[in-house]
Amino acid sequence: MRETSFQPLASVLSLGQSEAMTEKHAKHGLTDDLQGLAYGSFMASVGVLLMTHMGFVTGQTAGLAILISYATGWGFGPVFFVVNLPFYWLGYKRFGLNFTLKSFAAVAALSVLVQVLPKGLHFGAVHPAVAAVLLGCMTGSALLALFRHGSSLGGIGIVGLYIQDRTGFRAGWTQMIFDACLFGCALLLRDWQTVAWSFLGAVVLNLVIAINHRRDRYIA
Repeated sequence: MRETSFQPLASVLSLGQSEAMTEKHAKHGLTDDLQGLAYGSFMASVGVLLMTHMGFVTGQTAGLAILISYATGWGFGPVFFVVNLPFYWLGYKRFGLNFTLKSFAAVAALSVLVQVLPKGLHFGAVHPAVAAVLLGCMTGSALLALFRHGSSLGGIGIVGLYIQDRTGFRAGWTQMIFDACLFGCALLLRDWQTVAWSFLGAVVLNLVIAINHRRDRYIA
């Protein structure tokens, strides 16, 4: 999955899944996992609210849910929850029950939080550059927490790994193709400047993940 340096933001939703599931988490107890999932889901939900406030886009299932939300006016939370449903079986087959249950919990928590948080959280004027960097940092830290506790926010990465297992076609390429299609569709709904700022957020997020998600530097 590392063959592409800066995969569009979508990649972040599944980047490191295979690594997360191959690590041993013997030192992570139930309380540790709960706080990790809670932190990751909360920070990711704040990131989604900032993203939609700015009209930004992303990739993978989060990007698909955002584009559907933009096009239809439906809430991101319910759409994101439904979009991820088909992927849990593949997640179970590829990563096991524990990963699948944790990912389901994280997706469900995010879906609820993005519907509830706007009652107490509002954004004013934010420069797109600041929003892109802040979004990348927040979402990156959220995904790091989820990865390190054997979870994710679903995504096309699961499908990519399944296809890789069956055909040998690299999972990273599957993600890149899907993300490219989503960003292409985004240009039909958003101006190119907004899509460009979205890509900056993707670069920051990928840097956060690439620099900090290192098994040789992290001990559970």
